[in-house]
Amino acid sequence: METIPSWILARFRDLDQRPHAPHGGGLINRTFLVEGRAGKVIVQRLHPVFAGVVNEDIDAVTAHLAAKGLWTPRPLRTDDGALWVDDEEGRAWRALSYVEGQSHDRVPGPSFAREAGRMVARFHAAVADLVHDYRHVRAGVHDTKKHLATLETALDAHAGHRLFGEVEPLARRLLAEAARLPDLDQLPLRHVHGDLKISNLLFQGEQAVCLVDLDTLGRMIWPFEMGDALRSWCNPAGEDVAHVAIDAGTFGAALAGYGEVARGAGLVSAEEAGAVVDGLATICLELSARFLADALREAYFGFDARRFPARGEHNLVRGRGQLALFDSVQARRTELEHAARAALG
Repeated sequence: METIPSWILARFRDLDQRPHAPHGGGLINRTFLVEGRAGKVIVQRLHPVFAGVVNEDIDAVTAHLAAKGLWTPRPLRTDDGALWVDDEEGRAWRALSYVEGQSHDRVPGPSFAREAGRMVARFHAAVADLVHDYRHVRAGVHDTKKHLATLETALDAHAGHRLFGEVEPLARRLLAEAARLPDLDQLPLRHVHGDLKISNLLFQGEQAVCLVDLDTLGRMIWPFEMGDALRSWCNPAGEDVAHVAIDAGTFGAALAGYGEVARGAGLVSAEEAGAVVDGLATICLELSARFLADALREAYFGFDARRFPARGEHNLVRGRGQLALFDSVQARRTELEHAARAALG
């Protein structure tokens, strides 16, 4: 069983020599639950894509959230005041306060979607007046044009790949669909969570209590933040199947919950609200483009070796699935836009 190096724990007086075990099912950071002397604590070794300075962003944002009365995991400083500890490989370790709750890999039902929408709106309302320049900037996040260009480059570079015959027609149709979507770049950048899959919300029963996995904090346009959330929440089949469809009931419930908070707080402009379905559609195509490019490049960092012979085959299924989700959004666009207007005004 994996353990935390003893010298890392020794940097925290309350954690030194305390029992601990791996915790959760996250694929990015290595996470442990430590039975500290003063209570439970989460300790994580960050993935190399996250520099230690990301903890300075988390510290600033969570202090702001706590001052607004929101529950949130807070970074815990070492005995000498550091927010993280670098190991011999240059990987950052950190400790976070523990928040009791349960995460879900799928939205259990419309009531959970509505509550998730409320929680995200409370988060957005709390950070709306935040003044902070992010130290850790995620380059290329939801830069749709860049991901489409990467797909075109992959098509040119990997014509001899064993999956090219399956990827190429999907990619050509995707690129044609993307050319017809509106450009949303003129919308304002807002403080966002950046990765609102449902497993990044903690629930106590049916009540959402906080957002977790805050390494993706930053600025983004609102339709992409919510489009990514709705892509996750409203696809009950998940990312690892080819045949998926949007759940319009979950979509409506999630935005209704969001609107209960947002309308009174003036969080979302009419232009932003009107673009939420376009944001969802764009994210579906963007992810499909990333998966299809990775199918040819064999580049994705992980795959399910029990179901697929290699990364390419797994990513091809993911790419098909997100393209099918886009098709479903387009087929039900009128219904989804009506639900968005009803929820957001």
